Amino acid sequence: MDWTQFECMDPHLLVGLVNTELRNHADSLDDLCRTHGIDAQGLTAKLATADYEYRVDQNQFR
Repeated sequence: MDWTQFECMDPHLLVGLVNTELRNHADSLDDLCRTHGIDAQGLTAKLATADYEYRVDQNQFR
């Protein structure tokens, strides 16, 4: 997947991909964004359009 294109994705599909990546490969949202060269604020804002917010204690968007 080309993570730099996340802004074009449906947020309901994106949240599944992001949460899978967080669960399997990233220790945190910052780690995921650093690894894939994407902006954490932009990703968070995109997912917020569908009322998802990042929960640090769970390391996932809900």
